[in-house]
Amino acid sequence: MTASTASVSADAAVQAPPRHAPFRQTLRVHSLADIRRIEALAPLAQAMPVRSTYEIMCNSAAAFGDKTALTFLRSADPADAPIRWSYRQLLAGIHQTANALHSLGVQPSDAVAVLLPGCLDYHLALWGGEAAAIVQPLNPLLSDEKLVALMRAAGARVLIAYGAEADAEMWSKALRIRSQVPSLTTLLRVPPLDEPASARPALPDGVQCFRALIEAQPSDRLLSGRDIQASDIAAYFHTGGTTGAPKLARHSHGAQVFTAWSSVQVQGLGPDDVTLNGYPLFHVAGVLPGALTALSAGVETVIPTTALMRNREVIRNYWKLVQTYRTTVLSAVPTVLAALANVPLDGADISSLRYARTGAAPLPPELSARYQQLFGLQVHESLGMTEMAGISTITPPGVVAPAGCVGFPLPFVQLRIVRLDASGNASDEDLPAGQPGMILFKSPNLFSGFVDPADNARAFTADGWLATGDLGFVDEQGRLHISGRSKDLIIRSGHNIDPKVIEDAVAAHPAVQLSAAVGAPDAYAGELPVLFVSLVPGQSASVQELLDFTAQRVDEAPARPRHLTILDALPMTNVGKIFKPDLRVLATRAVIAELAEAQAREAGLATPPALDVQVQGERYVVAPATATALPEAFRQGLAQALARLPIKAQWQDAPAERAPASAPAV
Repeated sequence: MTASTASVSADAAVQAPPRHAPFRQTLRVHSLADIRRIEALAPLAQAMPVRSTYEIMCNSAAAFGDKTALTFLRSADPADAPIRWSYRQLLAGIHQTANALHSLGVQPSDAVAVLLPGCLDYHLALWGGEAAAIVQPLNPLLSDEKLVALMRAAGARVLIAYGAEADAEMWSKALRIRSQVPSLTTLLRVPPLDEPASARPALPDGVQCFRALIEAQPSDRLLSGRDIQASDIAAYFHTGGTTGAPKLARHSHGAQVFTAWSSVQVQGLGPDDVTLNGYPLFHVAGVLPGALTALSAGVETVIPTTALMRNREVIRNYWKLVQTYRTTVLSAVPTVLAALANVPLDGADISSLRYARTGAAPLPPELSARYQQLFGLQVHESLGMTEMAGISTITPPGVVAPAGCVGFPLPFVQLRIVRLDASGNASDEDLPAGQPGMILFKSPNLFSGFVDPADNARAFTADGWLATGDLGFVDEQGRLHISGRSKDLIIRSGHNIDPKVIEDAVAAHPAVQLSAAVGAPDAYAGELPVLFVSLVPGQSASVQELLDFTAQRVDEAPARPRHLTILDALPMTNVGKIFKPDLRVLATRAVIAELAEAQAREAGLATPPALDVQVQGERYVVAPATATALPEAFRQGLAQALARLPIKAQWQDAPAERAPASAPAV
């Protein structure tokens, strides 16, 4: 980044945001009463006068100047020298990026799509993009088709993409999809780390070098003179990932600012803290409760290579990296915590860690216990979601809570627990403490609805509460406990089965690393619980052993799993959540195979014929794998058996032409 000596114009000076202090904790939080005290100190508008993420960056640069804001690790080797940016440098780059977008004709209502790995430039694209327009972070592992659909839905004008393949063929994807988005006018290539200017390739028409473009811009102001309001849309985040196709959620600047402010209030983050942020920056967890919160309070954020926590070397060296960078805050999803639990300290000094937090999925009790035993760390849980700018409740440092407890609602956040109606949706009947139901929220960081109005239909109740789809209860201390998703409930003959009961039961087995229970379709019961597990490296256990172990720990007979499958690895989203739609497909394929075996026996076949089962959206098409003629009794019997299943499944007599399967949203 280069500094500009251009003077600030009178118009720009008039529009410059007011300076406020960086965010800091008002008082330590140990109870719900402390949350209420924060609320009573001042109205929210007075307690949090900052209106935009751009103001956050200006305030932090003024307060912290040359203090390190971002530390990028070229490799996972703790001995390698990192690249560091100060708060002052970061703001300069944000100005240059916003000015570059402004020079391209980008307006505040336009979308700027971002297709990058973990890198310093991502922070320029994020915060510079929000200062100029609406930023749209994209998951690089999505298919071309889904990336195009998301960019079309946003009307993206500019795409900022990594100029190398990394681990997701990012540059090839960018070149392929740019002609498929009619609104796109410019593709900006971000040079890979350490690529010299002399080695930059010639670029086709409509493609420019991101770095060259921003280096030509002033670094001390916004040329647009934009006065960003709290209600202005800052970002489009695609939802993600464990229940189906992504949707575009709109975040206002005010919502994102509130996430940072309230997270600092509950966690007590400050300039003495260092956090290693391994979340991908297309996901709200990494961007808002992670990066923005840290940057609002003077925290140093370490970026562990472009591949982040998908880099196996980062996992292998994690505790040594904690020692090297004196990390004070550990934050990761439960699946990453499970992987780190298998990494020995090997003499690493992790005494700098004062706080460990997780979210995105329920924390298995056994994993929580392992962290206490192995590392002396209490893992504090939180609840976050895209629809609430990344965070809703947090368990503060020093508050010991059982696994499944995700802490107190943030200051100024309203929470309700309501009974499910007959369709599994939120009713208007509030439940008392201790009784589980659906979790509803109203909050200053509530999102501004989805880009497609059709997606809003089930997002809110009639009186404006966010219907989260999460299930849980509030205890006598006002803490929220979460068990799972309403969509994940296994409904067996009208009996609602919480999959977490099954997952926690098998997770107590010492050989089990991860587990997930889903409903397999059944013609009579609707769904039957089935279980998938992966094992701790080096451990072994038989299917029957694990089934018996689970059955002994699940009190209700209907909830005991019918089948168990051991997988080398459970399917994951890119942020480390278990992707249950893939497991439901595996479970359904197994049911279809069982039906085929039964029909083969009835038809007098020695072995079941080879079948081709295609997944086309929500429909399963079952056909013979070859043109070999099959007995009429088998064909008709299987067709009838498929028709009785509570899913869309059909028999097709002829071998099917290969249709593209719907890719999971990761």
